[in-house]
Amino acid sequence: MMTPTLSVKKASPRMKIVASSALAGTLLLASVSAQAELSANASITNNYLWRGLTQTMNLPATQGGIDYAADNGFYVGTWISNVEYDAGDAYSYEHDMYFGLSGESGGVGFDIGYLYFNYDDNAEFDFSEVYGSLSVGAFTFGANILADTEAAEGIGQDFGFGEATYFYGDYAIELANEAELSFHVGRHSGDFVEAFNGVTDDYIDYGVTLAKSGFAFSIIGTTLASDDNNDGEEDYASMSARDNDEIKFVLSYSVDFEL
Repeated sequence: MMTPTLSVKKASPRMKIVASSALAGTLLLASVSAQAELSANASITNNYLWRGLTQTMNLPATQGGIDYAADNGFYVGTWISNVEYDAGDAYSYEHDMYFGLSGESGGVGFDIGYLYFNYDDNAEFDFSEVYGSLSVGAFTFGANILADTEAAEGIGQDFGFGEATYFYGDYAIELANEAELSFHVGRHSGDFVEAFNGVTDDYIDYGVTLAKSGFAFSIIGTTLASDDNNDGEEDYASMSARDNDEIKFVLSYSVDFEL
C-alpha cells in the first residue's frame, strides 16, 4: 500500500493483509451484491516509497493488483510489488491482501479495513494492520495501527496490537488542466518501526505530488537524520545505503482496467 506516491501505502488500501483475512474475504464475497465490479491496476515507478522510506534500495519497481468492490461499499483486493531490502535481494516480493468498507454520510467520506503484508524471508517479518480514515472536502485524515506480526524463525520477538502506529493527513486540489496537486504528512512511531524499517527513531514523512492521466511526480522527505540508521549496536550498512534522510524524487505511471 500500494502506490509509490504519497504514502497511505495514502490511503489506498492497496498497500497491505493475515490468515484470518481469507475467511473474512470469503464472507464478504458472499454478502456483496450481484452488481459488484472487478478491476485491475498496474504501475511502474523509479522508486517504491512506503511512508517515506524506500522499499527497493532506491531502484525501480513494477506493481499491480486486483480489486473487487460492491455497491454497498464492501471491497476486497490484493496487490504485489518487487522489493529489495539489501543489495542482492532484487527478487524479493511484497504481496498484500485487504478488505474493508468505504462510503459517505452527511458529506463525510469514510474507509475502514484490514491489511495483511506478506513478504519472503528477506524482509524478516509479515504483519497486519487495521486502518481507518475520514474525508471532508479536500482533506483526509487517517490512521493505521499494527494488529500483529509474524517474525521469521530466529529473528526475535513478535509485536502485538498497537506497537506501531501511523497517523497522516492529506490535502488534494484539482487544477484547471485536470491535474491534481496533493500534499501529505504522516507520523510513524512505535517499537515495530525500528524492527521492520531498521531506523532508530520515530519519524515524520512529508511530500507533495502532481498527478495527471496516470502519471505522478512526487517530492518526498522524512525527518530522519543520517545517524538514525545506526544504533551503535548493529551494523546498518544496508540501511545507510537507502538514504532515508534525503529528499526523494519519484516518477510513476499507473493504469486501471475493468475486468
